[in-house]
Amino acid sequence: MKHLFLALIFIIFTTACFGQKNLVSYDDIKYLLHINLTKADTFLMAKGYYVVKKDNNNRNRKYTLPMQGGKYNNINLRLDGKKIFIEIETNEINQYNIIRESVSQYLVKDGVVADIQTYAVKDLGNIYIEINDTVPYNPLTKDYNIHVVPDKGITADY
Repeated sequence: MKHLFLALIFIIFTTACFGQKNLVSYDDIKYLLHINLTKADTFLMAKGYYVVKKDNNNRNRKYTLPMQGGKYNNINLRLDGKKIFIEIETNEINQYNIIRESVSQYLVKDGVVADIQTYAVKDLGNIYIEINDTVPYNPLTKDYNIHVVPDKGITADY
């Protein structure tokens, strides 16, 4: 009985950790801010994302990760000069929690300005999180818009 219980716990923890490997964390954001867009394609596709839009003229990329139960995780990358700006649109609360928890140890300053959570993160930049109600209204889900603006010294490789 004890072996069955331990095996069950191991399986639950393994599936829970494996289920979050597709979601983006502090380390993933930091990596995306320092690489060029073609490497971002490879990195995000390895995480399970699909390329929705690739505009080489405007240097924009859009990726999506469809999930079970109508959940989604969309990532937009925009290269402006040598800086990559990241926008994550999701209704997956685990994505929101992973971002908040993974940057918590690197916080310089945090606050709330006009219903937008702001985080100044060391060696990264600023993260702005906007939380909205879903349309049609569902009290169990929210829409999260996460914007990452890199610091001045953080540029992408070419």
